[in-house]
Amino acid sequence: METELINYINRGGIIVYILIFLNIVGFTIMFWKLVVISMSKFKKEKTINEIIAFTKTTNNQYTKESIVNIINRKIRKLEFGLNTVKIIASIAPLLGLLGTVIGVLNSFDSITKSGLGDPSIFSNGISIALITTIAGLIVAIPHYIGYNYIVGILDDIELKIQKEVLKKI
Repeated sequence: METELINYINRGGIIVYILIFLNIVGFTIMFWKLVVISMSKFKKEKTINEIIAFTKTTNNQYTKESIVNIINRKIRKLEFGLNTVKIIASIAPLLGLLGTVIGVLNSFDSITKSGLGDPSIFSNGISIALITTIAGLIVAIPHYIGYNYIVGILDDIELKIQKEVLKKI
């Protein structure tokens, strides 16, 4: 099984290696974001108290918009890096498609040089095309799901902080 996987990766060529690299980068960022978000849940009360203290130092010259703006800035710090995950989810299928086009082009080049006498000449290029397509989708789908999941968690945290701050003011 392991040698088959390595064989598929090697047949997919440079595009599959690029997709593997992007996969590692994306999963590392998502794992790190989940750790940071988990730690920030413990600091939620501290964040709420900081925002309330800020509103008190402004001599009650705050508005709901300014409070929301402060909370947004705090949440944006937690979102740092997620754009990279979103980009990986977007470009992975395109890289897979690029590999598909290259594989099909190689198939037609092989047919042009050797004719249609040997079907294995054509099937090799098609095989490469399908490998890169699969690799692109394997990378894109979990990154798309992970990005949306983490953004959903951050939105939930933001709403809870807003609710708590507005309740305490």
